[in-house]
Amino acid sequence: MTAYDIAARLPAIDELRKRCKALAVLERIIDGGAPYYAYTSRWGRDEAAPMSNGSGDEWTIVFTSHGGFIRVFDHESAMSPYRDADHELWPGLLDGLPEAFHPQVAEPAFCDETGQFFATSVLWRLTGDDRWRAGEGIVFAPLRGPYDFGPDGYYLLDILLDDIVDRFVEFCGDYYEIQVDPAAVAHVVAHRPLTDAAVRALNPQLTVALVREDLAEIDYPVAAP
Repeated sequence: MTAYDIAARLPAIDELRKRCKALAVLERIIDGGAPYYAYTSRWGRDEAAPMSNGSGDEWTIVFTSHGGFIRVFDHESAMSPYRDADHELWPGLLDGLPEAFHPQVAEPAFCDETGQFFATSVLWRLTGDDRWRAGEGIVFAPLRGPYDFGPDGYYLLDILLDDIVDRFVEFCGDYYEIQVDPAAVAHVVAHRPLTDAAVRALNPQLTVALVREDLAEIDYPVAAP
């Protein structure tokens, strides 16, 4: 699979935004440290959902007035710009990128110290589009063995697909080595207003009041007292 496959499976912009917010809320409740999944409603004039696994893999989804822009970086990908001394992007990665998203390619957070935009996969969807898109005519690097999950890091976005509840439960088991309540995860994914009961089902040490500031940053609904 590649970016073309994940583009066909990602939800519409508004639903993707909700899923990104849900991941950030779940992450904040379960682990108050450096977030694996985060969300800010104040990314300049836009909103952004960054992911970083702490091992060099990351993605950021920027929600703008024009639509959604996704940048993925898999540090072990054969399509990494660091595969050679020139640090050039993989051919075709930005082919067809609408002008509305060109500022994202110059965004300092997505560039290295030389100002070079770095990514192994880029997707976008303009408001009103019927699907997500990737660069035109990309010839992807071949898989390098049975443990190569994909040439461009597309798999890092898998958690945002329709089975997000099951994937997050599995993620918590693998990454945090804990079992979380699927019903509480589903509560957050459905964007039902957060209650103390839902928070404690995920982390008995917390209440809504203790994460209220983070919820405001994420712009996630809270149940009335």
